[in-house]
Amino acid sequence: MSEALREEAKVAKAGPVKLRLPATSANLGSGFDAAAVALDFYLEIEAEAAEEFSIAATGHDAERCRRIEDNLILENYKGLLQRHGRPIVPLAMRMVNGIPLGMGCGSSAAGRLAGIALANHFGQLGWSSEQILEEACVLEGHPDNAAACWLGGFVAAASEGRKVYVARVTPPTEWRAIVVLPAEPLATSSARALLPESYHRDDVVANIQAASLLGLAFAQGRGDLLRMAMSDRIHQPYRAAICPLLPRLLPLAGSHGILGTALSGAGPAVLVIVESEASLGAASKVIRTAVEGMAEPELVVCGLVADGARITGLDAH
Repeated sequence: MSEALREEAKVAKAGPVKLRLPATSANLGSGFDAAAVALDFYLEIEAEAAEEFSIAATGHDAERCRRIEDNLILENYKGLLQRHGRPIVPLAMRMVNGIPLGMGCGSSAAGRLAGIALANHFGQLGWSSEQILEEACVLEGHPDNAAACWLGGFVAAASEGRKVYVARVTPPTEWRAIVVLPAEPLATSSARALLPESYHRDDVVANIQAASLLGLAFAQGRGDLLRMAMSDRIHQPYRAAICPLLPRLLPLAGSHGILGTALSGAGPAVLVIVESEASLGAASKVIRTAVEGMAEPELVVCGLVADGARITGLDAH
């Protein structure tokens, strides 16, 4: 048997795999491109080797998710196998997508990690958890969402070349989140294009102060710090024009059980962190009052979760 045939026979032995990857909210105001937290709604995939590619999708944006062409997961899957000289194994995939696309809830990070994990499994690359995360961060261009999705919890992350540095803590168990979703999505590239090339020193110092508080607020359960810790002068003032929920909801921090508010990722959704389950009713009511006159947003009530990606049938070390 030729080496190529032996490789194909080896890859063909890879059995079905199940993936569950959490949504994430990055930046959290001051932690621009550096901080994120995992949320308890998920991208769930079952995949097995097949004669041809197929995707049966339900959940958010199901029609887009079931496309074979222009599919983020499959593009990353195929691209990684090609770069490493592995045969492209067609997959039959069943997907339940709980992460709305283009809302700032980490759908691209979850999709890229899914594609890499599938390539690692069906291409038998033998990558470690660290290698999978490094590849995702390179593809994302920044480490925050990918690290929170892969590892779970609240993360502060930085990268140097391909090397990723992550500090992670379990979020306070009593805190809850409300993700306020507008009717229309927003491409991250559009939101990033609004940012200036340089900043005033006062704005940079204010963000450094707030971001320093942010990590300790999560680590110590200091909800009283979140209003200040999630304040931002680096990206939110420039994105507010195309994220109209933000100026309506920012003033709510510090009242009605709301600890802090910020754009979720690049927007247009807004993340509202609430002090406890008991405060969700009052917080939801004041949010709906604040957005009166706008198209009715969807409120997704969720938890901040310690667990990251869960993969059955894949040895992620």
